[in-house]
Amino acid sequence: MTAPVILFGMFVLLLIVGSPIVVALGASAMTVYLAAGEDFVSLVQTAWNAVDSFPIMALPAFILSGALMQSAGISRRLVHIAEVMAGPMAGGLGFSAILASMFFGAISGSGPATTAAVGMLMIPAMVDRGYSRSYAGALTASSGGLGIVIPPSIPMVIYGVTASESITKLFLAGILPGILLAGGLMIANYTISKKRGYTAGSSHPPGALRKACKDGVWAILAPVVILGGIYSGLFTPTEAAVVSVFYTLFIGIFVHKELSLDGFKESLNSTTWLTGRVLIIMFTATAFGRILVENNIPVAIAQSLLGLTDSLPLIWIVVILFLIMIGMFMETLATIMIVTPVLLPVMVTLGVDPIHFGIVLVCCCEIGFSTPPLGENMFIGSSIAKVSIEEISVQAIPFILIQVLAIMLLAFFPDLVLWLPEFLGY
Repeated sequence: MTAPVILFGMFVLLLIVGSPIVVALGASAMTVYLAAGEDFVSLVQTAWNAVDSFPIMALPAFILSGALMQSAGISRRLVHIAEVMAGPMAGGLGFSAILASMFFGAISGSGPATTAAVGMLMIPAMVDRGYSRSYAGALTASSGGLGIVIPPSIPMVIYGVTASESITKLFLAGILPGILLAGGLMIANYTISKKRGYTAGSSHPPGALRKACKDGVWAILAPVVILGGIYSGLFTPTEAAVVSVFYTLFIGIFVHKELSLDGFKESLNSTTWLTGRVLIIMFTATAFGRILVENNIPVAIAQSLLGLTDSLPLIWIVVILFLIMIGMFMETLATIMIVTPVLLPVMVTLGVDPIHFGIVLVCCCEIGFSTPPLGENMFIGSSIAKVSIEEISVQAIPFILIQVLAIMLLAFFPDLVLWLPEFLGY
């Protein structure tokens, strides 16, 4: 029995019996090493090298920053600004939820964190204005995925480390795709809301936006400080993550004066749990990926794809549908760690820029947050909206379809991804 058969056989078997993805990855890799009689030290060393890098230090800092911003009142102010900007247009509160997800995504880098922060404020407000609970939950869950496309992005950091690509360039390349995906969600929300009669309610008095921006000026400056420092070269993405933590602490304690000791402790608890989960997934996924490479699995997949067709558009369609399907069953970080060494060589052989592929990969993972059975954002949205996963999943279908269309455009027109970093000299 060959190593690939053992690897995938154990992996699929463990998933079928309900094992967590991290256990399935680690146990299947370990089984291959046992069957081959190899020393476990090399397996541990390979996995350790995956997490022993400077860019990885950005992960806990960005996670902590996002958690602190909710306790420090920054996320609440961003949501209020988005709500005032929407006004009384059809689907105005839905528009606000999408806009708030973009704002919060620009400082958290996490899809579930964005969904939780925005959903806790927007879903009850949407229900009060006549939106159905399932629609409010589906829209918030779908737009929460923007948190991993709008930079800074935790999955982009993981891809950058895995593919040895510039994280700063990935962040720049994610700006226009994030706007495109958000624009698609806004169009779908407006169309559905106009048909169903969803509105934002009464219009805000003159000067409301100016007042909201004045109250939330420090919240608005958060992404400016973080991303501005990265793009100007003042500090690296890893250093920017640490800067964002200290910025949030300063604003929460001395300016807003809303960050309590209990809130700080809760943020630390969330950060510890999420960071531990991320690092363990990276640890086991790297060992799994190493076995794939050693057994030339990426080469075999590349030959199969190239034998299927030599048309790049058709290969893009196959790859995108494959990534979306995987995203339904696997966590985002595990998907990136496993898929990158397999598919990236194939796409590079076909002339695709690694940055271009990385952005498309992250965007496909973004859809995974709002597609069951695994979709984390769906569970968060359904919990806040107090509806079943089945109800919220049906309402999310239009948002998923328009995002798939947007990803196809990004794949077929690489300038949508690469223009901004090239324009800025990257």
